[in-house]
Amino acid sequence: MTAGEGSAIATSRVSRGAALGKLAAKQTLRRVIVKAGTIAVSETRREQLLSQADQRMARDFAAVLGQMRGAAMKIGQLLSIVDLGIVDERSQDAFRRQLSKLQNSVDAMRFDTLRPVIESELGPLEGLFASFDPDAFAAASIGQVYRARTHDGRDVAVKIQYPGVRSAVRADLKNLALFLKMWRSTVPTVAAQDFLDEITKGISSELDYRQECANQARLAERYRDHPFIHVPAPVEELCSDSVLTTEYVDGMNASQVAGLPAPERDRVGEIIYRFYIGSLFRDCEFNGDAHPGNFVYLPDGRVAFLDFGLYKQMSPEAVAVERRAAQLCSAADGEGLRRLLEDAGVLKPNSMVTAEECLQYTLDAAGWNFVDEYVAVEPIEVSSAMLGVVSPATRTFQSMRSERLPPEHLFSRRVDFLVFGTISRIGAGGNWYRIASEWIYDAPPSTPLGVAEAQWRAARG
Repeated sequence: MTAGEGSAIATSRVSRGAALGKLAAKQTLRRVIVKAGTIAVSETRREQLLSQADQRMARDFAAVLGQMRGAAMKIGQLLSIVDLGIVDERSQDAFRRQLSKLQNSVDAMRFDTLRPVIESELGPLEGLFASFDPDAFAAASIGQVYRARTHDGRDVAVKIQYPGVRSAVRADLKNLALFLKMWRSTVPTVAAQDFLDEITKGISSELDYRQECANQARLAERYRDHPFIHVPAPVEELCSDSVLTTEYVDGMNASQVAGLPAPERDRVGEIIYRFYIGSLFRDCEFNGDAHPGNFVYLPDGRVAFLDFGLYKQMSPEAVAVERRAAQLCSAADGEGLRRLLEDAGVLKPNSMVTAEECLQYTLDAAGWNFVDEYVAVEPIEVSSAMLGVVSPATRTFQSMRSERLPPEHLFSRRVDFLVFGTISRIGAGGNWYRIASEWIYDAPPSTPLGVAEAQWRAARG
């Protein structure tokens, strides 16, 4: 019985690790057979067979992670945005297409499996809602989402955690590091301990629906009456440890936005950039889960943002370091940047890292923010930038490998990659330097959206 037929989630470390282990072993065997059996055939045919093996692995990978849900599926979602080199370059597009299926939906469990979760925490379903559609419209890594109507007539989205998912996540987090080491020769990024630690903390926080409810309520109030950003408000009396009920929103998903004319795509991309990156500098907090499945383009031109389980605060002092670093990079002031990083504790005392290496490392990681011209970032550029920061195989990493980026700055870099990964998926571009100058240099707005937001902030005081 598959997950789509209503089966429970396997929760033991052994059973969940076995699924990933079988997948890795199957792919290894395929490639060995192809290589051993193609000695007498042409190189072109050999490459075709290897490519087919990679594509089959991509399909298997998406299917296994989709059925496992939990932390394993969350890793698949990340890999669908930022390619970390699991397959050869010739197969990357096919691999990403398969994993992108994890962004919006996977096979849903039957509602009979999840109904006991909501009723055990909130009471009989009939007393909670006037109507409830038992067919989930979204199924993701931690839970499924249903459409319902309250007794007072509000259309709502009800997110319910999978039964057993907390145990499954704990098992996944123990298994993932071991599994990903099997790819160590080709995926040094994924095996990096800091990367895994950050993923572990992030996924654990997403299990706390009460904290997510509080985050979302605060953000819904903050962005109330915003000209182009919308945060659906939670219905707090219909929320619990494993249930999150919010206002229902309907609109275009990322794939549909990617088919819009370029000016409209650029507008959506700018809104995404302002919401995720702008809030870091303006409010010292930000949503850390930027991916194509977490926004909806509404008919009135606003963008609604979803999923606030992974929400982060930064100290004003840490934000000041981020802002100053951006100013120094824009000015190509390597010496100033090196002093800043030394004072912030990024560089160890007596570090041998040069000013030029500090500047190059930062520009390689986020150069699109420092170019005063229209830039449409390609997915491969985001991948290369991320690999340059955390992959031991790259020259950029080698220059900084003995240093330590504080956790809050590591997380902000991850969000920057995910934001541009999302923007690249919808084919959007912009002058990101001019937009960011509003919060980096306190410059006047350079776009109509910037003007509208400045007016809104002034009116809100």
